[in-house]
Amino acid sequence: MAARRLAAGLFAAVTAMVLLTGCFGDGGKPQCDNVDGIVQCRPDQRTGAPDIAGELLKGGSYDVADQRGQVVVVNFWGSWCAPCRAEADDLEATYQATKLSRVTFLGINVQDSRDKAIAFEEGRVSYPSIFDPGSRLALNLDISPNTIPATVILDREGRIATVIRAAVTQDGLQPIVERIAAESPAPAGQR
Repeated sequence: MAARRLAAGLFAAVTAMVLLTGCFGDGGKPQCDNVDGIVQCRPDQRTGAPDIAGELLKGGSYDVADQRGQVVVVNFWGSWCAPCRAEADDLEATYQATKLSRVTFLGINVQDSRDKAIAFEEGRVSYPSIFDPGSRLALNLDISPNTIPATVILDREGRIATVIRAAVTQDGLQPIVERIAAESPAPAGQR
């Protein structure tokens, strides 16, 4: 239990530092809007996501880079997290409602055991999840999700468009995903 508290404290401290350096450009001017725990970046303010790849809960591997050209909704969750249980149906419903618009979803399971995570997902979501018990993938993001649950939306070019630091509902998430999906990708020379 003490190790989990230490890991959670370290996670919070590092993500706060990453957040402060990732959201401010030269001269300390904000690069993205942060309102009520939702960070939204206009296309000209977005930074590329780092490598988001790893072993899937049920075996195999996944690399977000293979999804270039699609909007990718990345949800950080744990089976021990009550808000994660509450948002699971809304995530799945948003996935089903938007997948024909070239939108894909990916879960990233953190601070969990594989067996509990697999049991949690069973019958709840149909999209894959990476097993990341050490929360390493979250720490690599320029605009980090510093809560669990958290949802990061990558645009079609693999850039961070939105970070939601709270549980989501379909009514709140789907319009954001649809707006990002409706954006035109930058011309090849501007990527």
